[in-house]
Amino acid sequence: AWSIERPPGDTAGCTFCHTSPEERCSTCHQRHQFNPAVARKSEQCKTYHWGKDHRDWEAYDISIHGTVYQVNKWDPTQFDMSKKLADADYVGPTCQYCHMRGGHHNVQRLSTVYTSMGMSNADRGAPLWKEKRDTWVSVCDDCHSPRFARENLQAMDEACKDAGLKYTETFKVAENLMLDGMGEPMPKDLAPDWSGQHIWSLKIGAYHEGAKYGGKKGESGEFRMSNCSDIERVCFESVGYWMTYIFKGMAHGSWNDATYYDGSFGMDRWLVKAKAASEQARRFTALEKKAGINWVPSEFWRKGDYLDQLSGMKIVKEFPGKTIFDLCPEPGWLDT
Repeated sequence: AWSIERPPGDTAGCTFCHTSPEERCSTCHQRHQFNPAVARKSEQCKTYHWGKDHRDWEAYDISIHGTVYQVNKWDPTQFDMSKKLADADYVGPTCQYCHMRGGHHNVQRLSTVYTSMGMSNADRGAPLWKEKRDTWVSVCDDCHSPRFARENLQAMDEACKDAGLKYTETFKVAENLMLDGMGEPMPKDLAPDWSGQHIWSLKIGAYHEGAKYGGKKGESGEFRMSNCSDIERVCFESVGYWMTYIFKGMAHGSWNDATYYDGSFGMDRWLVKAKAASEQARRFTALEKKAGINWVPSEFWRKGDYLDQLSGMKIVKEFPGKTIFDLCPEPGWLDT
């Protein structure tokens, strides 16, 4: 959805990865070499798996495992990339060693992500999660004890739980502000979201009553990365970026990412930003009410050269009264 909502020129970084490279052997093996030894090096993953919302490379690179790899990768006695992955005996793990254990090409098979890029990753006892966690331990115990691996999984759980508390509170601050009529600007004063709707952007899922969030009962809002109020952007970045840093950092042993950089400390800052924005909006509203000021959002929230390029605006202009869900109603359409 983040890619769909924006003009094509804005999303080169999205489409470059999430199109044909996902399905080509040459993405990892390199077209002009097709050398398995190249595909076994961690840097081969770097092109795609880095950045704010999927911080895998950075988390690995500055972890103890990444450091061991970087200082020893030139020594073939420590990292013999000519061997098949099933026969590898590295001094430390590469991305491929853990995620493609034994040369298995289904990377998801040895992934621990259950949902939302790991942002809801704390163990809640689902059978599938137990299977994934046991698989994680089976990889770690190539070099560590099973107890050590499970202790690190538990530490990741606790970090994700703490992050979940901050994320929930951040969203609640924004939600209460919106319900009290002080969310600036309100959905009706914005250009439509990518689906062609005017529903509050943080109303995700059909668990709210509809009208007070801008839609009908059961309708869901769509996350905005653009043309939204500052407090909504803060909420988005808190869960989409900093919470991901926490999970990725804990999963890869990158404590700096999980804590000091923009992990848990980052979520602290963004929660305070949300509270401060809410408090300021409430103070402004009280002053405007006392002074008899009737605030009306400026027109630049509704239209402009940039907004005209957004997908939601095109739907509204070309298919009046419709949303993308009316235009593509068959089950599974969004998956394709």
